[in-house]
Amino acid sequence: MEHLPQLISDLALILLCAGVMTLLFKKLKQPVVLGYIVAGFLASPYMPYTPSVADSAEVSTWAEIGVIFLLFSLGLEFSFRKLLKAGSTPVIAVITSTACMTVVGILVGGLFGWSFMNGLYLGGMLAMSSTGIIVKAFDDLGLRQQKFASLVFSVLILEDIIAIVMMLLFGTLGSGGKVDGGELLMSMAKMVFYLILWFVLGIYLIPLLLRKARTLMNDETLLIVALAMCFLMVVLASLAGFSPAFGAFVMGSILAETIEAEHIENLVSPIKDLFAAVFFVSVGMMINPAMLAKYWLPIVVITLVVLVIRSIVGVFSFMLGGVDVRTSLQSSFSLAPVGEFSFIIATLGISLGAISDFIYPIIVSVSVITTFMTPTMIRLANPVADWIEPRMPERIKRALERYDAGSTTARDENKWKKMLSGMLTPMLVYGVLCIAILILSSKVLYPLMASLLPEQWAHLTTLAITLVVLSPFMRPLLLKHCFTPQFWELWNDRQFNRAPLLAFVLFRLAAVIVIIVVAVDQHYHASIAVLIGIIATLLIFMLFSRRLKNSQMALESTFLGNLNSKEEHSRSERPKYAGALLSRDLHLAEVVIPDRSAWGGKNLRQLEWRKHYDVNVASILRGTRRINIPPADMPLFPGDKVQIIGTDEQLRRFSAALNAERARIDALPPSTDKEMVLRQIAVTADSPLVGTSVLFSGIRKDDRCMVVGIDRGEDDLLKPVPELVFQEGDVVWVVGEDTQIRRLMQRTSVTRN
Repeated sequence: MEHLPQLISDLALILLCAGVMTLLFKKLKQPVVLGYIVAGFLASPYMPYTPSVADSAEVSTWAEIGVIFLLFSLGLEFSFRKLLKAGSTPVIAVITSTACMTVVGILVGGLFGWSFMNGLYLGGMLAMSSTGIIVKAFDDLGLRQQKFASLVFSVLILEDIIAIVMMLLFGTLGSGGKVDGGELLMSMAKMVFYLILWFVLGIYLIPLLLRKARTLMNDETLLIVALAMCFLMVVLASLAGFSPAFGAFVMGSILAETIEAEHIENLVSPIKDLFAAVFFVSVGMMINPAMLAKYWLPIVVITLVVLVIRSIVGVFSFMLGGVDVRTSLQSSFSLAPVGEFSFIIATLGISLGAISDFIYPIIVSVSVITTFMTPTMIRLANPVADWIEPRMPERIKRALERYDAGSTTARDENKWKKMLSGMLTPMLVYGVLCIAILILSSKVLYPLMASLLPEQWAHLTTLAITLVVLSPFMRPLLLKHCFTPQFWELWNDRQFNRAPLLAFVLFRLAAVIVIIVVAVDQHYHASIAVLIGIIATLLIFMLFSRRLKNSQMALESTFLGNLNSKEEHSRSERPKYAGALLSRDLHLAEVVIPDRSAWGGKNLRQLEWRKHYDVNVASILRGTRRINIPPADMPLFPGDKVQIIGTDEQLRRFSAALNAERARIDALPPSTDKEMVLRQIAVTADSPLVGTSVLFSGIRKDDRCMVVGIDRGEDDLLKPVPELVFQEGDVVWVVGEDTQIRRLMQRTSVTRN
């Protein structure tokens, strides 16, 4: 190449710095994210002693791709079902904490004389915790299987969603900080509309596509198809006026509900790691040492706000959600590190011109400091709880216990709640689908018909097709969960119930009529009598057509089957008693036997896990095979997924042992001595092999090598049958591990050719 493009030179510098810093921070047992940030600082124009990136604009493009892959991966880890099963506690905790920290950010910004938008963005950034760093800290400390860890993971998922909403809100606010209330509501309604539409269509279509193409799918094709879907949604989100990151997250969350989610996540992980590294390096490139020296006081103050104020707010938020004091402290103190979404929000603010440039290096510095403090904060939770609990007044303890019991009772669904949920959900989902069909009819179908037919016939044909397509979706909008036994039970329960029930029925009828009127009005100016006739005909058709009912039920069955496919698949891997263990302070954990582990090949009796850690092995998942209640002589192999049962403390000790085993494996030198080699061994007159047969030579039994041929000067090698006797002058071809071959040579005192 006569001229190397600047982008390639810059990328080489970025990856070189990132690689060196990754190794260094791995050696120091620190998060590699910090290494990437340091690498960015070294490659930035602010570091005069090292080469600098020349084209920052191109690097920013790569960083945007990194954000897309980051959020796509976050979406793959997201699950609506897990979120719903977590209950109201994480929802209350996240909403309370986010609102409080937003106010704190505005107050801190005002304290330093910053603008309202700087304070608003700061509050949003301080409310976000780092998922990756917290997960790593839990793994290092052996806490991932403890009860409070699942609550923290639910909170982290919700924080990601809140961050997405913040990005949309801040994008609407722009740089001016003022927005019309109606415009804001329209933006939120637009987001909900597209989110429901994309999710419903995605869950209906994507699993069908993956099933149909399953025989054609290998790792390569599945990766390409998944990335194509990701970037297709990125484009659709951009066309709809949302950020590309939002589209990536949506597609990730859709694919997360498929059986292939874990496989896709594993395939995407290396690509995500590459582009995420570029993104975090670009974060480090924006750190100006002069600006850090100038704003050292805000950095110190904001760090203390995160470690102290946010921890206190977090404890209050979790207790408000009905969690005891100790669990609230453990959960809140675990959320110390300011996370990756803070960088993304800061990048958005700078690109919109909404915040000052100095905010970026400040929040990066705070993130670095809080990351280093994360293990200490997690360890502090139990000592602080031990100090607080004995000193807490009994009156407050009883009040908290009553509140916890009351919050649990409040979660019980009553008849009205079930009824309203059953009615409102289909109204929202099918209403969105009907609106989408009307939009497609006007924007896509009619132009197509107009290009093929005269104008009047184009309108009539479009109207007919639109009404036919709308019918399977208007029927459940009108009738779903209406006139059910539960409906009549409420109807007959009290006279007072009849008015609201009737109002809901009439409201749904009005919604269907409005959709029909809009569809007709788009393409045909009918008289009132004709319009009433069309409405009456369609209503009768929806009420009494068995074919339409079957079509609707088939659509719903396919959708629910796709939505439940992952859960049904995972249910076969998770025993039914897993949920019942929680009430007895026992938990079911899954661990994977690492490659090259000393545990591999040993049976359960030899490992003595029950003796050392008090845990019990419930099942072993080996490929598609499940071994329930395995016997003591059952060996384990690398890659086995082992389900174990124990308390928090027992699982913590077991996790510590597992981490120690992984650390031992990481410290092992490359296993080059295990490679199989082929060698020639000459049998001399003084060799002990002379006169012995292949069977009794000990080459296979003692030296763990294998004779593959014997050369006696003939055209073909002699086949090494067991009774063949070695003779002087034989050249023996032996295959085995290099160390075993050398041992054979020493034992037989032979020379290698």
